[in-house]
Amino acid sequence: MRLLLMSDTHLPKRAKALPAALLDEVARADVVVHAGDWVDVATLDLLLERSARLVGVYGNNDGPALRARLPEVARVELDGVRLGVVHETGPSAGREKRCAERFPDLDVLVFGHSHIPWDSVAPGGLRLLNPGSPTDRRRQPHHTYMTARVADGTLTDVALRRLPPPTGRR
Repeated sequence: MRLLLMSDTHLPKRAKALPAALLDEVARADVVVHAGDWVDVATLDLLLERSARLVGVYGNNDGPALRARLPEVARVELDGVRLGVVHETGPSAGREKRCAERFPDLDVLVFGHSHIPWDSVAPGGLRLLNPGSPTDRRRQPHHTYMTARVADGTLTDVALRRLPPPTGRR
């Protein structure tokens, strides 16, 4: 099972649209995960239309229309892997311990908010993943997302992917 992980798309404030390379990945993914800060409902509708399966949550920049359609925390089981999604996890210091205590029932937690890619393992084995942002890199060198695979209860092939620089700035 192929996963595509993204967060913090902030459309249309930070970009006019999702990058074409990311949309190509959506078409190849069995499950698309979005960890919040969509900002517009159109992005949710687009991913619902194009994804085989979408798991998403709302973020701190998402208004009432998105909050009415998305949970604050999502939990799914994917081929034996217990995956959770949340937007905010607090400061980086102490994140692993804090998340392991808050989500003892998960194997993997996908989060966003910082726009900073993150891949770590908490005490007890919880894998923490932040795919960065495909549209708003902030102080990061690249726009990013992640891919991974799930098979037989194991998460494998986790990769941070860089997107090409956008053509034409707003």
